[in-house]
Amino acid sequence: MLATTNSACLHGVTAHLVHVEANSGETGDPRVVLVGLPDAAVKEAIDRVRSSLVNSGFSLPRTRVTINLAPSDLRKEGASYDLPIAISLLGAIAKDVHHSMSEYLIAGELSLSGEVRPIKGAIAMALLAKKLGLKGIILPLASAKTASVVEGISVIGVQSISETYDFITGKKYLDPVQSRGEIFNFLSCSKNLPNFTDLKGQGNVRRAVEIAVAGGHNFLMIGPPGSGKSMVAKRVPSILPPPSHEELLEILNISSAVSGAAGEKSDLYRRPFRAPHHTTSDIGLIGGGSIPGPGEISLAHQGVLFLDELPEFRRSALEVLRQPLEDGEVTISRSAGKITLPAQFILVAAMNPCPCGYLGSREQNCRCSIPQVHKYRNRISGPLLDRIDIHVEALPVKIDDLQNSAKGESSEEIASRILACREIQSTRYKNINIKTNARIPDSRLEDFCHVNNSDALLLKQAMKDLSLSARAYNRILKVARTIADLAKSKNLEKLHILEAIQYRSLDRKFF
Repeated sequence: MLATTNSACLHGVTAHLVHVEANSGETGDPRVVLVGLPDAAVKEAIDRVRSSLVNSGFSLPRTRVTINLAPSDLRKEGASYDLPIAISLLGAIAKDVHHSMSEYLIAGELSLSGEVRPIKGAIAMALLAKKLGLKGIILPLASAKTASVVEGISVIGVQSISETYDFITGKKYLDPVQSRGEIFNFLSCSKNLPNFTDLKGQGNVRRAVEIAVAGGHNFLMIGPPGSGKSMVAKRVPSILPPPSHEELLEILNISSAVSGAAGEKSDLYRRPFRAPHHTTSDIGLIGGGSIPGPGEISLAHQGVLFLDELPEFRRSALEVLRQPLEDGEVTISRSAGKITLPAQFILVAAMNPCPCGYLGSREQNCRCSIPQVHKYRNRISGPLLDRIDIHVEALPVKIDDLQNSAKGESSEEIASRILACREIQSTRYKNINIKTNARIPDSRLEDFCHVNNSDALLLKQAMKDLSLSARAYNRILKVARTIADLAKSKNLEKLHILEAIQYRSLDRKFF
């Protein structure tokens, strides 16, 4: 008898349909043969399925059984095929299973006792089941809780192969897993984060980071050790606006593609903050490997990527950021396939002005030679610097500021202004597929960032004095648009443009 179930394979962060076919009653030795380009983990599924069926009280087929994972030209990886293989096997030897098997997409890893374990890619699979118009998706209970954020599809959580069998045959009814309401409670996720109220002084840096987050702009801090650069960066998550439902799906989809435990922690329900070490490789940063998968920039999608000690990263690793910073996605080609991964993030970077860190400091003398300083700075290329909208100098904190007991402005106050600014942008761009000023297409720049003749002359002079590129010119206008939105101004004014220009003044001062 032939029985077929629906499952899925993960390709990057996208799920593709896989039909698990089982045919019993064949002549030959009584054994199970698995075909369909499986990897080693999938081949081992036969032994896991056999033990789980026996320990769950099911009888094994006494004839030769062939199991095919179709399409056969798509490589199958991981242990998520255990459960659909087991159900297909039971369907091939029973008459009360296969009539409803095709209504659901099934995935899950089996233990030898018959219990099911979480899998990767639960959200991608739920999105696939919804797209295919299936009745629902059957997943391990922990993975089902993650997948339940996908609306319009029934997500069934199971804990064992016996429970799955009873549900498929109609012997047991299982309620669909409901999406948990607290995932949309942004305040409950953010109240324990480091707060800007702890930051002493650094008014210019505070202002710059508020503008960067409000408009989704990339942000670079340059200053000596101990000036508070890392302290500022670690407080950025506390002022990020809450993600929309669509953005939350994108964030959780990438998280679940990397870890089967995604969705079990409440901090996964806010925008991500990734801070890889400067020894991270190119592949670790952008993704890839023999089997292409997400890297740090994709894990930071819809959130923040913090690169501390920016010049200490490999030059090759920094240069691969150029395309994602421009396009909001990264395409990776390997022998195993080609994938395009989302990578819309705010880059927050920090660096010292020289190798010792004290160039220009009034407190300590710099120990670096001129060639050492030039070599250090030249690790960051002009094209990469061009893609960073805001550059700000973080000066050493004065002792009077450190001893001042007065608290600084809190993250909640800053976040409220940022949220109001994001709402202005959301209204303005509701008819085009962008969410922030940083993503304004160059073709629409004149529509949203129009400047009068006198301000145009001002920009022209700044281009000459700072030797800025056309890309830097466009980014100045986008930053000015955000400054105007924070001021609730409909039009760009001279003060907005002047402030945006001064955030590019470090281009020539340090480079």
